[in-house]
Amino acid sequence: MSAEQVSGLCEQLVKAVTVIMDPASTQRYRLEALKFCEEFKEKCPICVPCGLKLAEKTQTAIVRHFGLQILEHVVKYRWNNMPRLEKVYLKNNVMGLISSGTQSILEEESHIKDVLSRIVVEMIKREWPQHWPDMLKELDTLSKQGETQTELVMFILLRLAEDVVTFQTLPTQRRRDIQQTLTQNMEKIFSFLLTALQQNVSKYRRMTDLAQEPKAQANCRVGIAALNTLAGYIDWVALSHITADNCKLLEMLCLLLNEPELQVGAAECLLIAVSRKGKLEDRKPLMVLFGDVAMHCILSAAQTADGEGLVEKHYVFLKRLCQVLCALGSQLCALLGSDCDVETPANFGKYLESFLAFTTHPSQFLRSSTQITWGALFRHEVLSHDPLLLAVVPKYLRASMTNLVKVGFPSKADSPSCEYSRFDFDSDEDFNAFFNSFRAQQGEVMRMACRLDPLTGFQMAGEWLKYQLTAPVDTGPMNSKTGEGLCSIFSPSFVQWDAMTFFSESVISQMFRTMDKDEIPVNDGIDLLQLVLNFETKDPLILSCVLTNVSALFPFVTYRPEYLPQVLSKLFASVTFEVVEESKFVVSVQAPRTRAVKNVRRHACSSIIKMCRDYPQLVLPNFEMLYNHVKQLLSNELLLTQMEKCALMEALVLISNQFKDYERQKAFLEELMAPVAGLWLSPEMQRVLSDPEAFISYVGADNKIADPVLEDPSGLNRSRISFCVYTILGVVKRARWPAATEEAKAGGFFLGYLPSGTPMYRNPCTEQVLKLFDNLLALIRTHNNLYMPEMVARLGDTFAKALDMLEVEKNAILGLPQPLLELYDSPVYKTVLERMQGFFCTLYDNCFHILGNAGPSMQQDFYTVEGLATQLLSSAFNNLNNIPDYRLRPMLRVFVKPLVLSCPSEYYETLVCPMLGPLFTYLHMRLSQKWQVINQRSMLCEDDAADDNPESQEMLEEQLVRLLTREVMDLATVCCVSKKGVEQNTTAALDGDDDEAMATEVTPPANAELTELGKCLMKQEDVCTAVLITAYTSLSWKDTLSCQRTTTQLCWPLLKQVLPGNLLPDAVSWFFTSVLKGLQVHGQHDGCMAALVHLAFQIYEALRPRYAELKAVMEQIPDIQLDSLEQFDSKLLNPTLQKVADKRRKDHFKRLISGCIGKPIGEQFRKEVHIRNLPSLFKKVKPSLETDVLENEDGEGFNVLFEP
Repeated sequence: MSAEQVSGLCEQLVKAVTVIMDPASTQRYRLEALKFCEEFKEKCPICVPCGLKLAEKTQTAIVRHFGLQILEHVVKYRWNNMPRLEKVYLKNNVMGLISSGTQSILEEESHIKDVLSRIVVEMIKREWPQHWPDMLKELDTLSKQGETQTELVMFILLRLAEDVVTFQTLPTQRRRDIQQTLTQNMEKIFSFLLTALQQNVSKYRRMTDLAQEPKAQANCRVGIAALNTLAGYIDWVALSHITADNCKLLEMLCLLLNEPELQVGAAECLLIAVSRKGKLEDRKPLMVLFGDVAMHCILSAAQTADGEGLVEKHYVFLKRLCQVLCALGSQLCALLGSDCDVETPANFGKYLESFLAFTTHPSQFLRSSTQITWGALFRHEVLSHDPLLLAVVPKYLRASMTNLVKVGFPSKADSPSCEYSRFDFDSDEDFNAFFNSFRAQQGEVMRMACRLDPLTGFQMAGEWLKYQLTAPVDTGPMNSKTGEGLCSIFSPSFVQWDAMTFFSESVISQMFRTMDKDEIPVNDGIDLLQLVLNFETKDPLILSCVLTNVSALFPFVTYRPEYLPQVLSKLFASVTFEVVEESKFVVSVQAPRTRAVKNVRRHACSSIIKMCRDYPQLVLPNFEMLYNHVKQLLSNELLLTQMEKCALMEALVLISNQFKDYERQKAFLEELMAPVAGLWLSPEMQRVLSDPEAFISYVGADNKIADPVLEDPSGLNRSRISFCVYTILGVVKRARWPAATEEAKAGGFFLGYLPSGTPMYRNPCTEQVLKLFDNLLALIRTHNNLYMPEMVARLGDTFAKALDMLEVEKNAILGLPQPLLELYDSPVYKTVLERMQGFFCTLYDNCFHILGNAGPSMQQDFYTVEGLATQLLSSAFNNLNNIPDYRLRPMLRVFVKPLVLSCPSEYYETLVCPMLGPLFTYLHMRLSQKWQVINQRSMLCEDDAADDNPESQEMLEEQLVRLLTREVMDLATVCCVSKKGVEQNTTAALDGDDDEAMATEVTPPANAELTELGKCLMKQEDVCTAVLITAYTSLSWKDTLSCQRTTTQLCWPLLKQVLPGNLLPDAVSWFFTSVLKGLQVHGQHDGCMAALVHLAFQIYEALRPRYAELKAVMEQIPDIQLDSLEQFDSKLLNPTLQKVADKRRKDHFKRLISGCIGKPIGEQFRKEVHIRNLPSLFKKVKPSLETDVLENEDGEGFNVLFEP
């Protein structure tokens, strides 16, 4: 090609590139220019001379970059077909560009340096070491020319390590060749890197002293490049290179920590080195970092960086240093106490002091970074006895008292932490989520610290509690909406109370676990309890903290039971807590309670329940007092919400279980439930519960209401229904027989044994509950029928959306965070519509909770209810077609699953199979339709903007279908597959050793067997078909999680069960095709892909000998190599042949079906890069076809492509 042609083409290309990059170009021109450039790269035979011409120094940076891109494209996509001389010409010119074709180090654009280094690496990946043995020498020679070349050589070495070791972007054999050659030369490479680093750092210091700024900057650049390159190697080279020469590298890195321009890179390298895993013996030299020099460097660097205020660069450096100290601590914990003969370092005390400095730093992020290491130190078998560590425990606890205080919101300025949070968090919600997990982590570590020194923690908690009880309340600038002068969650007082409460709860519970009974400081504990009980506050947030402290100190009452009545009256007073503001509201109208008030009342109820659950023997003597108290509260219908009433009744039932006398408990429950039975069984209630129209009218959902905040005429009716349902649920959940068989026999609970040997007990609540059971089923049936279109039409204007989801539920499903303040300050329900929605939602859930608890509670008395299966089918499973997904999900989870799990095998045939058969058939039909709609929608609206609005209805519906699918598949798995198979690791852990590596960890263990129930279900043809079809169809539904769980846990055990029978060839082909379809949809996700490939392999191996149809399915896979398939088949069908190893057979199979494995969208249209293998370095192989051709090209054999 003539020079004119090259020049002419280059001029056109320059114009095209200018059009592409010019912001003023029209779209049409830009597209045409782009097309011209792309076609040139693909088709033009003179790419190399054009690329080199465009890359000349005289061109603009944009044009040069494009020229170099052309050369990169040539190496990546045309190399295999280039004549030898052209390769040599290109390689020499590229090396020439590095030598003299770029601007100086400070002037050259970084994207030019980047693309130039990429071209060299692409050539190395294709030719080194076999055909380019002197590559490293050439790079070394280049680097001697000056800083510009040295920096480029660093870029090449780093890029090479990343491609070969980190990202592994080349075929296995080439990767091994290059990695092994790198490893053989690692001493030279490390020596080169260290020398370059040392020389440039000393030149940099010298030039800085001489005030020669440009030269100093050039040396600094090379230093930074050397550190970055080292970071790419330190992670994987043999530890001996890192610790060679008396740990010279580590020493240099430590000294560089005090060099402002290089410190971040040095800390990065140090962190990678100290975080290395491997043989303990090899890691021993890392302990040198506990030496005087290293410790001094680390600490002085930290002090300097911190002393210069909050500058992003210094803050990033501090974070790295903190990570280095954490990693050092982890290495110490690993080495000390092992067989490596490592002693506690002399500077351990200094290390702890500096580590504590990070724990007390204003940055919440730095504080949290230290927690895991503190935990490891406090847990360590040797260090936990070290006097130095024990001396730090009180300091750590003191620091935690500060760290538990929730301050540092990025939007605020009320603490030094806020500034730092603005660097680390995008929003207050973000910070809040972080802080909550940080606090939980601190709780863990504080408990470990208290194991070492329980009394100190308790004393600190006592001091802090006393201080808070006497400190004046500071509500801060923001007033709570709950009432004037009350705290909001951001008030200084509440933030302190909240932190103190968490602290005391953590340390007191640990003290009771750690110390002997006789050593517990009972008097101090009781004194604190007295102070807390005598403390009065009208602030709901603070009162909530006070109640937690009462619960935390309650174990002291086991030593002094005389304090129990005082505790009870404190809790009962809080159950009826109100913030009454007479002036604002007329007393007759109850102000809507805020979340904070509701929380206090709930908190008090749950504290009472917890006390009765955990200390029933202690409370038993006070039963009468408790019972009278509750009766008094229940007598006023408006005083408590239904949930609160029920909570108190539950507490009574828990204590009554301690009677351990069937007749006495039964009589008590009868008395307790008399009001409920009277109401529930009344003729009016029976009419309301069994007729949807009467029900809508009774609860007031057909009204039109003028003032939706204050007016609610049917509120009382709703609360009556709620009260009955809550009470039934509470009793079913809590009433029990004694745990000890002897006590159960003595108390009259024991009935004998089932044929399977399981003991049978009778529950004292059975008679009462079964009496109310018919009406409960009627209510469930009615509730389901409310979703019929004609019933929905009867809802009044105000309540048209009464059956919809609550906003809170929607946000939870869409994963939207709750605004922080609203949680506590807004009324629980703002309007009567929200109250109605809350009523329907809770009622529905609670009815199914009763059914789910009925089995475990009443056992055989429930399972033998006459026609139970039919009754459940006609109530709970009635009108399922109209029931929305968000109601069907909880039904499966809280009713069907527990019922099935707790049912003894004696009742499978009569109860479970008749119920699950129709249910699974229905669920399969429903889910198939839903997924069909979703798939059609995604095909239709590729260009639709519905997805731009995250709250769009479609997105919510789709997410609900996903959640429902998971629920259904989970139910099928629980019913059919025994736990031992399921508990094993089901997550994918892709093995990094091999491109084709199968994530075999995903494969289900061989012992994933069917349960008794599973076998029973699979005997029934309709159930068997429904479950199998659902399981295999679900593999191609767009829900990765469901696909992976179903593949690993359910599909094979189900199919294995039906293998002995005569499966139709069409059915077998369908199962196999379903798995391949799943691979098409989910192949892009490593975990799913590995599980599905394994399943397909299992099916093919097990069924191919009996069904030739499977081969026909295989033949339809795109790009399948038929000769390879024949080879696989012949080995599989010939039993006399020795079996190849499982992994190799599986790899072969995976290559066969690779045509139907889906790729991520980013890879679907990517042009394939083909890198040929070179003759093997390490063993003689038969010359392959490819190397033959290559070696005899141009009519002469050659071994070296690029001669020095």
